[in-house]
Amino acid sequence: MIVSVNPANGKELARYELHDDAFVDNALTAAANAQKAWRRVPIEERVGLLKNMAKALRSGKSSYAEMITREMGKPIAESEGEIEKCAYNCDFYAEHAARYLADEPAPSNATESVVEFDPLGVVLAIMPWNYPFWQFFRFAAPAFAAGNGAVLKHANNVPECALAIQDIMKEAGCPDGLFATLMIDASKVADIIADDRIAAVTLTGSTEVGAIVAAQAGKALKKQVLELGGSDPFIVLADADLEEAAKVAVKARYINVGQSCVNAKRFIVEESVADRFVELFLEGVAKLKIGDPMERDTNIGPMARENLMSGLHSQVERTLASGAVLKTGGKPIEGAGFYYPPTVLDNVKPDMVAFCEETFGPVAAIIRVKDADEAIRLANQTEFGLGSALWSTNIERARKLARDIDAGAVFINGMVASDPRYPFGGIKRSGYGRELGIYGIREFVNIKTVWVGPAK
Repeated sequence: MIVSVNPANGKELARYELHDDAFVDNALTAAANAQKAWRRVPIEERVGLLKNMAKALRSGKSSYAEMITREMGKPIAESEGEIEKCAYNCDFYAEHAARYLADEPAPSNATESVVEFDPLGVVLAIMPWNYPFWQFFRFAAPAFAAGNGAVLKHANNVPECALAIQDIMKEAGCPDGLFATLMIDASKVADIIADDRIAAVTLTGSTEVGAIVAAQAGKALKKQVLELGGSDPFIVLADADLEEAAKVAVKARYINVGQSCVNAKRFIVEESVADRFVELFLEGVAKLKIGDPMERDTNIGPMARENLMSGLHSQVERTLASGAVLKTGGKPIEGAGFYYPPTVLDNVKPDMVAFCEETFGPVAAIIRVKDADEAIRLANQTEFGLGSALWSTNIERARKLARDIDAGAVFINGMVASDPRYPFGGIKRSGYGRELGIYGIREFVNIKTVWVGPAK
């Protein structure tokens, strides 16, 4: 049984029966058979599905946004933005997929030699709750355009969203069987990964779960893309525009109630400007409205689950016990729902929990450093390597420093964000592989050399 709970009040929304083994078996067979036909459809026709997916998302935008907010607590304006971003991603790949997957000449001594990009088959998509629509459609648009099929194992606290995705695909005219949502327990995942009808696996989730899935997929010799945890540094150098940096920093930390892999989490600031930055940052935090996520002016809604809130609070308490300074927040909000206030911890050191661990919620850690060299060193002093931000008015210097940052992305004077126009992913324990851009659509394809002889 899967239970959906409204995190704003802790009340049960609905219960869903798990799919049995026979349902899963039939779904995998249907997906494998449908994909064999789908791969032969010309890409110019396949992208029509993506255009229809965008239309379906936009036509149901209000209801889907309310669904997201109801199941995981995201403020409604952000939920609407999530749906629009999904639609934009579908439109983007509908426009660019044919070019990204066009045969590439590979000059040689042959009569002809080219590189082709053929689909792999059916991909198992294991998706998280924090962006319940975006994480799926980020993967799905390029995967379907490339000729693959997919089955979705979504997070079990967003079952309504998971089933709605299936409805969207049906409305968009997805061929029968090519996609299915599987309502299953996590214990069933290993068998599905090992199944011959599954060609590859994509996972967005925690580093711990990523390691498990990687081991299971590796044992089966299946291709994987893993987008895992992060402890993104937000580096503020002495010559930064502090007012703008602090303004963006507040959004970068507290968007989606701080529950994103690419939220800025460690704010590494040069000592000479740290007091002023913290002052400006706190001013911005004070303006955030905590409340009902269905209200349009709410900035901070509830955390998605009670255990996530209690785990975050434990991290805060342990960091404070190590000597960090609490500037605001720091305790769960009493009453119904899983609310944790925007929290700022100052004077955080590299051996403290808020520095070493990913804080998946509305908690900011301020780390003071003597210069840029120390800032880069501490930015890299983490097991993660997803995104990073660097603030400086000296762009030439910032570009050079960006080379030294160990991360999948460096945003200079801006907030880290995913966008279909460029690749997204991490290194170290933040995972491997890329989504989005030309590199993302080429993850789940067979990069095939075709050589035509005899040689010239």
